[in-house]
Amino acid sequence: MSARLSASDRREQLLRVALTTFARAGYHETSMNDIADAAGVTKPVLYQHFESKRELYHALLESVGEEMVLAVTVAASGVTSGREQTRLGFRAYFRWVSENRDAFTLLFGGGSRQDVEFARAVRRFTDAAARAIAPLIAAGIDRDHQLTLAHAIVGMSEGASRRLVEHGREFDADVMADQLSDLAWAGLRGLAQTATDGQASESQLATAAGD
Repeated sequence: MSARLSASDRREQLLRVALTTFARAGYHETSMNDIADAAGVTKPVLYQHFESKRELYHALLESVGEEMVLAVTVAASGVTSGREQTRLGFRAYFRWVSENRDAFTLLFGGGSRQDVEFARAVRRFTDAAARAIAPLIAAGIDRDHQLTLAHAIVGMSEGASRRLVEHGREFDADVMADQLSDLAWAGLRGLAQTATDGQASESQLATAAGD
């Protein structure tokens, strides 16, 4: 039996243990007995905090999802340069992945994507990350287009992270972030130039029509 903890401390301990257990064995292969044993508590103690395995898993998704979004949004706050905001946002994200591989696996692994309710929770956090990124895309395009590109950036980051985590590779989070932010920024600059050229062409046509 583990040492007596306050209710809030016990809940946090159970969440930490459950995160590791779910990430390594998967949702369906993990039982409440497995989590109780790993935490050093009896199953009744576990059920005092979470009524079911499903409730526990959902609580974990909420916890790690909020941490991910907060890391990205805080990193870019207070910075006025679009390029610097992009770089810092990528750095915060890849540092989070590097330091929280189990949390990344929980959010983006098969167990969360194959269940409708869990997938909906994950989508809410990816949507939140995209909404945080969208205002940084100052390329003379409308809000809906910004959101579409922001989702593309989120997907690109997730795909790169998935490859690194699934292969168990060690990586420098800042180097990886700088590489992807350079790629994203180059694309956004090209988009901005296209928008500028389009506006110039419209202006030229209007001038010609007036002549």
